[in-house]
Amino acid sequence: MSAVDRTEKVAYDDPADLMALYTKEIQKSLVELVPIASLLEADSPRGLGENSRHVQILAETESPLPPIIVHRGTMRVIDGMHRVRAAQLRGEDRIPAHFYEGRDEDVFLLSVAVNMAHGLPLSLTDRTAAAERIFGFHPQWSDRAVALVAGISAKKASEIRDRLAGSAKAVPCRVGRDGRSRPLNGAKGRERASALIKQDPEASLRQIAKAAGISPATAADVRDRLRRGVAPVPQKQRETKEKSRRSGSAVLHNDPAYGEKAKSVAQLISISDRLRKNPSLRFNDVGRTVLRMLDACAVAARDKHRIVEALPPHCRGPIAELVHGYAEIWRSLGEELEHAKYQDTHHPESPADNPRAM
Repeated sequence: MSAVDRTEKVAYDDPADLMALYTKEIQKSLVELVPIASLLEADSPRGLGENSRHVQILAETESPLPPIIVHRGTMRVIDGMHRVRAAQLRGEDRIPAHFYEGRDEDVFLLSVAVNMAHGLPLSLTDRTAAAERIFGFHPQWSDRAVALVAGISAKKASEIRDRLAGSAKAVPCRVGRDGRSRPLNGAKGRERASALIKQDPEASLRQIAKAAGISPATAADVRDRLRRGVAPVPQKQRETKEKSRRSGSAVLHNDPAYGEKAKSVAQLISISDRLRKNPSLRFNDVGRTVLRMLDACAVAARDKHRIVEALPPHCRGPIAELVHGYAEIWRSLGEELEHAKYQDTHHPESPADNPRAM
C-alpha cells in the first residue's frame, strides 16, 4: 500500500500521528504537477497572509523550490502559499505538489503542524490563534499536545484553555503528545478499579485497568491500597475532585499530560550557576548578555523582600509596571526558546534553516 493510500484510511485524531503524517507519509508520496488555477487558497494560520518580501525572494531563487502540499478532496493548499505566489510572479501556470488524501477536518491542523516544522516562522499571535482553533477541534487533547502542534508552551496552552473554558466541550479524558488517552478525573477511574477488584480479586491488573480506563500501574496502586486498608483515591486527588473548576471535570495536576511545577528559587539559581560556567555562553557576546540578565533575575529572586522594603514608596508603582511588562517579555522569550528546543530535538534535519521553504 502506498503512502498516499494510507492517508485515505487513517484518521489522525492524536498529535503523535499528526506530526508523523508530514515526516513519514506526505513527504514520501508522489509529486504531481498541478495547475495553479485549480488551487484554493490555504486556510492558513497566518493572520496577515503571505509576506510579500518572502514571495519576492522565492521568485528570484533559481534552484527548484520544494513541492507544496494540497488537500486532494478540496484542492486547498495546506502548505506552500508563498511558493504558489512566487510561481505566479514568475508567470508559471503549474507547480509541483504532494497530495494529502485525508479528512477535511485535519487540513488546518496539518497546515499548522507543517508550518511549525519548517518555513517562515509563525508569529506568537498566529500560534496563539491556531491553538484556540485546535482546542475547538480537539478539546480532548492535553495542553502539551496542543502546545506541540501550535508551537507554544504548555503553560500558554493552559491559559488559552482556561480562557475558552466557557465555550469548550466537556470531555472525560485528554490525549497526550504520545497519543495515549488519560482520564481528567483519575479519582473516578480509581473508584471503578476498586469496585472491580472487590468483585473479582483474582482479575489481572491489565483486565482491571482496561475496564476502569486507567493504566496497569494505577490499577496496581489501587490494589495495593486496598490490601493496606487505605482509600483507593489519594487525598490530593480527592481534594482536586472537590475543587473541580472546568465544566465539572477535575484537573489532576499530577497528570502526565500537564507541565512541570514551577521550580524553586534555589533550583533556578542552581541552573543559572551551571550556565555561568558554560564556555559556549561565556565566550560570545549574546551569551554574556544573557548571563548578565539572568544574574539580575537571581538577585531579584534572592532579595525581593528587601527590594520591596527599600524602594521609595513613590517609585513602587512605576517599577511594578516595568516588572510586569518585562515578565511578559520573558514569558514570550521562554515560549520561543521552548519551541526552538522542540525543533532542535524533533526536526534536526528539517528545512527550518532553508528560506526557500513555504
